[in-house]
Amino acid sequence: MMPSLSFTYWSALVVAGALALYFGGRQVGNASGVARLRDMSATGALGYSLLVVTLYQGIALYFGPGATFFKWAVHGVVGFGIAGYLFQQLGRHVGTRATKKLFRSMPVTAALGILLILTYAFVAIFADFIAPYGQAEIFKDANLLPGGDPGMGGSPDHLLGTDQIGRDILSRLIYGAQNTVGIAFVTTLLAFFIGISLGFLAATIGGVLDQVLSRIVDMLMSIPQLIFALLLMTIATAWFGSEKGMVTLFMILIIAVLDSTRVFRLSRAVGMNIVVMDFFEAAKLRGEKLSYLIFSEIAPNAFAPLLAEFGLRFCFVFLTIASLSFLGIGIQPPLADWGTMVRDLSQFIAYAPFPVVGPLTASLPLMAAGAIALLTVAVNFVVDWMLHRASGLKE
Repeated sequence: MMPSLSFTYWSALVVAGALALYFGGRQVGNASGVARLRDMSATGALGYSLLVVTLYQGIALYFGPGATFFKWAVHGVVGFGIAGYLFQQLGRHVGTRATKKLFRSMPVTAALGILLILTYAFVAIFADFIAPYGQAEIFKDANLLPGGDPGMGGSPDHLLGTDQIGRDILSRLIYGAQNTVGIAFVTTLLAFFIGISLGFLAATIGGVLDQVLSRIVDMLMSIPQLIFALLLMTIATAWFGSEKGMVTLFMILIIAVLDSTRVFRLSRAVGMNIVVMDFFEAAKLRGEKLSYLIFSEIAPNAFAPLLAEFGLRFCFVFLTIASLSFLGIGIQPPLADWGTMVRDLSQFIAYAPFPVVGPLTASLPLMAAGAIALLTVAVNFVVDWMLHRASGLKE
């Protein structure tokens, strides 16, 4: 069994390896005429040494005792990589001519991102048929442990156990995709509609309208977004009540307006660069309408940066909704939400008989947090690839 290294030994080995590569590489390179070894920089030697020592440490941790979470992480990364590759190969041989061509130019990361997004969408749309129980259904046995073994405090009817009031955790994870992801997507679309419309108007018309809109946006952006959203949500629920449908509507409108300020800044900046171009001036001289100038002249030329911003905004909106729900002012019970589940299931991390029950119990809150993180990474994989295509960059 390979022994793992302490931080002191790990650092010492990295430095020693870097020095050996740097000075030894020069000697070997001069003797053999290999330019890569002869001209290796100090930072390059440090990078190679860091890579080798870290790889050794990772292998030692993987085969060492008590590294269950690390093994799960390695298996997950390898499994996702294989799934992305297989989905890419499937797309290259199945489908229309256009989709086959698209998958041939697609990296494995983008294929994995598309596969994960489709999986999330499928779960969100068909949650009513996939989930074994309803999201608000309460059972008599609360705080059942995951695993399904009655001897370990579980139940075969609830594979991931139940929460404090007896709701099935697996069902609420599935319904969380429907609520959290769906609301985040609608909120992002609304934020982009507001931000792009006002940003392009400010860039096209300019003058007083541009100054007024820009100063309002500056005022809204001067306050931290999460704190501002929390304050506005508290005021809205105090004035209009805390009925869950109204709270969700307030949350969508508040987050959309606050996030639209970032979209406004980007769309205005891109629009200002386009309105000074000759083709835009020619369209104005032809007497084209304002709608034509915005949708036919500015929008197509601003597609690439706005596409990248859409992916980032979706992730930030997604995380903001989860944060508000974690703080108790977001998606309201009995609706399932991943942010609320992270808070409610945090008790399982410090569960007393953990060494006996196993790591699955402690990982329950990480499942909801992992679902949030995984979708964020998937969206960014796809957006990076689409930005690469839309911007005309070459390999």
